[in-house]
Amino acid sequence: MTQDGELDALVRQRIRSLRTSRGLSLDELAARCYLSTSTLSRIETGHRRISLDQLAPLARALGTSLDQLVESATDEDVVIRPERDETRGITSWLLSKDSGPHGMTVAKMRLTRPAPARDSERLAVHPGHDWFTVLSGTVELVLGERTILVETGQAAQFSTMTPHAVGARGGPAEILTILDHDGQRTHLT
Repeated sequence: MTQDGELDALVRQRIRSLRTSRGLSLDELAARCYLSTSTLSRIETGHRRISLDQLAPLARALGTSLDQLVESATDEDVVIRPERDETRGITSWLLSKDSGPHGMTVAKMRLTRPAPARDSERLAVHPGHDWFTVLSGTVELVLGERTILVETGQAAQFSTMTPHAVGARGGPAEILTILDHDGQRTHLT
């Protein structure tokens, strides 16, 4: 089977699966998309080519986007591999494939080095906000003139216009963080 044929079959399977998971009959979905029931049935079974002018209303009626309906499925999307930055003492796992709503990125980070001193030039400043929750260990958050210890199970949220840095205190620490676009560029690259 060709790659186009595999994608075509995947799209058809998604249409049928989304329809049935939403409890819609062929008649109900066809009516929502202004298609005949027989046309929709032939689309699902592969007896009719799918056109773009049919896909957009199908996606809308199924409560998904056209992009999600036709995105290819590859195994490389399944496993998230860590990226190590030995210099900064950070290992990160990018958990959101693309930036989510409002340009947000979700990442897990393992911190192995302490936070830099408050007078360090390594303190970052950028527009936006950062959020994180500590999964294990203790995180030292340097925020302007303050040093705040954030323990396992606790979370922090702060404006990133304040000079800031995070690091591990007393051993490695792991956090789950939500970063806006500027935060992703500053903390993950």
